[in-house]
Amino acid sequence: MAYDYEYFKKEVYILTKIDLNSYKEKQMKRRIDTLILRHHLTGYDAFVNLLKTDVDVLEEFVNYLTINVSEFYRNPDQWKIFEEKIIPVLKQNFSGNINIWSAACSTGDEPYTLSMILKKYYNNREFSIYATDIDKQVLNQAQSGIYTKKALSGLPKEYIDKYFTNVSEQTYKVDPSLKTPVKFEKHNLLRDPYPKNVSLIVCRNVLIYFTEEAKEEIFNKFYEALAPGGILFLGATEQMMYYKQIGYERMASFFFQKPKR
Repeated sequence: MAYDYEYFKKEVYILTKIDLNSYKEKQMKRRIDTLILRHHLTGYDAFVNLLKTDVDVLEEFVNYLTINVSEFYRNPDQWKIFEEKIIPVLKQNFSGNINIWSAACSTGDEPYTLSMILKKYYNNREFSIYATDIDKQVLNQAQSGIYTKKALSGLPKEYIDKYFTNVSEQTYKVDPSLKTPVKFEKHNLLRDPYPKNVSLIVCRNVLIYFTEEAKEEIFNKFYEALAPGGILFLGATEQMMYYKQIGYERMASFFFQKPKR
């Protein structure tokens, strides 16, 4: 079975450019085995053959594999720190425009949350949000701007009233003004080039699924991507115990800064 999984990882990389070696093996194998059973197959060979011949199953697999769990205003206490402590630092460090990277943005809840908050302090020409994910399906959903009532359950009412239109009993659509600063694009954190001179990187509740080696590589690449004085915003599930070795300074829980030169 171990040999079969090694073969499976190589074939998945050829098909998707997703390197399963960078994900925690026990978690990934459990998810993949569940999906294989769902398709009434036995073994990784049969599943690879299905992935090679059925585009819909391949897209389903990538969507399932990348663990897309997201919601608006997730972990409200962190967003309050962002608004009260981080935005003033960004304003001080970056006059004029700020560029933000929402990495592994999933269905767009996070970049739109950023857009809502930032619009209280900037106009649309003063900030831009580069929102990326490895999964084309969730990016399509994000670009549509259509969300369920449940997805908005944690969002303060002031934002729902201002930026969402109720299009059916359980469905809402984001206001076009939220979309204006946001550009969605496919990106693989483990293999694609990173943007440069970023004022703020937001990557929350994603890296928990990666191996320690992969996380260290990503944290280093984030550091290189940040402009001097730029800030990395992590999620409640992530820890970066070795941030000092990389060069970061800790600002608050889950917020790390690249020092000014």
